[in-house]
Amino acid sequence: MNEIPGETVQEQTFYEQVGGEETFRRLVRRFYEGVAADPLLRPMYPEEDLGPAEERLALFLMQYWGGPRTYSDHRGHPRLRMRHAPFTVDQAAHDAWLRHMRAALDDLGLAPEHERELWRYLTYAAASMVNSAG
Repeated sequence: MNEIPGETVQEQTFYEQVGGEETFRRLVRRFYEGVAADPLLRPMYPEEDLGPAEERLALFLMQYWGGPRTYSDHRGHPRLRMRHAPFTVDQAAHDAWLRHMRAALDDLGLAPEHERELWRYLTYAAASMVNSAG
């Protein structure tokens, strides 16, 4: 039996394992459907159209999980806390954000191990954006 040398085996990124761009676009599209109707979160998006915010989040998540570097190519380092600093992100906003993200993630129907890994990151990210008591 011939073995494949270790350096020639390529593992798929998480991005590829879950379906690539289409999966992340579906996640983010569904998330922003919830945000659009949320009286707490909607005011945090000053643009009349949520499309630009949707695009930024989709590109960020794709890059973070091993997809194309389009986000950094266009916007530089993510600097997530800095970009969210102008907004009051308290526990209520954290909970609302996660509620919409949970619904979006549930709609994807990912394999349980992928769902757990993505959810673990999303809960961590949401907690790290909190910048106000309440």
